[in-house]
Amino acid sequence: MKVSVITLGCKVNQYESQAMLNQLIQGGFQASRPQESADVVLINSCTVTATSDHKVRQTLRKARRNHPDSVIVLTGCMPQAFPDEAEELSDADIVLGNRNRASLLPHILRYLSTRQRIIDIAPHQTDDSFEAITVENFYDRTRAFIKIQDGCNRFCSYCIIPYARGRVRSKPLDDLKAEVQRLSENGYREIVLTGINLSAYGQDLGLHLCDAVETACSVDGIDRVRLGSLEPEQLQEPVIARLSSQPKLCPQFHLSLQSGCDATLRRMNRHYNTDEYRTIVKNLRNAFPNAAITTDIMVGFPGETDQEFQENLAFAKEIGFAKVHVFAYSRRPGTKASDAPDQLSNRVKERRSREMIAVTKETQRAFFQSQLGSTQPVLFEREIKPNQWEGYTPNYTPVLVEASGSLGGTILPALLTDLQDERCIGLLIPEG
Repeated sequence: MKVSVITLGCKVNQYESQAMLNQLIQGGFQASRPQESADVVLINSCTVTATSDHKVRQTLRKARRNHPDSVIVLTGCMPQAFPDEAEELSDADIVLGNRNRASLLPHILRYLSTRQRIIDIAPHQTDDSFEAITVENFYDRTRAFIKIQDGCNRFCSYCIIPYARGRVRSKPLDDLKAEVQRLSENGYREIVLTGINLSAYGQDLGLHLCDAVETACSVDGIDRVRLGSLEPEQLQEPVIARLSSQPKLCPQFHLSLQSGCDATLRRMNRHYNTDEYRTIVKNLRNAFPNAAITTDIMVGFPGETDQEFQENLAFAKEIGFAKVHVFAYSRRPGTKASDAPDQLSNRVKERRSREMIAVTKETQRAFFQSQLGSTQPVLFEREIKPNQWEGYTPNYTPVLVEASGSLGGTILPALLTDLQDERCIGLLIPEG
């Protein structure tokens, strides 16, 4: 029997989807190819915004329409955070939460036998342990993600994720090293450490994120270790110094900003201010030459005045981000911000999004411009056109080169010569 996996949301979801696919393959299933019919369709959901929930419903309806006779499984954050709403989605034959992925294969086999709908959403507990899942292969990928942390204790006023993911818990170092070693043996050269609140890694184990980085970097065959999204306030100067002692750690840091206005940050219940953020960026750039700082910026948060938006805009210009994910605030039922006064109109939020995107596209181009003339090691990922290969430098600058033959999975030096759209053009440097 064949299974198709549809992943919505973050890199953690991508990792978990791969782990669930591996579980089903070990149970005798086969992964279906794109556009191929499947006996089981697994939808791993996101619920970070109300728009995410709408996309889950759309994806579920489309899956049922395209696979009328298949077993449809809905799992992930949406049913975990909103079990009653998920149970009402009748297109799903099996509905699972985030706590019980180990039940996936038994539930599918049971459904195939009985054709009785299954709802199994276990609530999170404060003493939950880290989920013991691993991944040995990421099909069609040259970089491998590893989830090393789950859960969040922060409760930002706009965020539902603590309810979908539970409290902070971390992967033990021995398990992490074993997983990195298996991925290295399977040919992966770059590892991306991910988590729901990655900066909180180790709080439950008496460890620190630095311990996880050092463990991953210690594995032979791994050339690069990259960090996923980070909460900035955990990056004190001694932490940055310790991280910078690892030559395999990529100098790219995605520091979640959300807003460049202190008043907005307080309403968001964020745990830092712009002065602290500015200092962290300065310390990272001092410790990691040619570092790329990327981020997320929200506009249109409840109560955001024109003055506050201008502060947000000015801070984005000042920092000079290499890349920014700009998004308008979307009300998320179940959060404090959803009931806050002074909600902004969609028209205002859309206008502010356009302004912020225009500013951050300028800072992105300026960063790419600063890379020209340098020679960088590029990990090549995919052939986007015949004899045109795209890859990434250690600081995650996208590079396009012309080359015959397969470059996928190789790390080769390239001289960055020009800009094209949102990437650099490179010229391969002959080895030797």
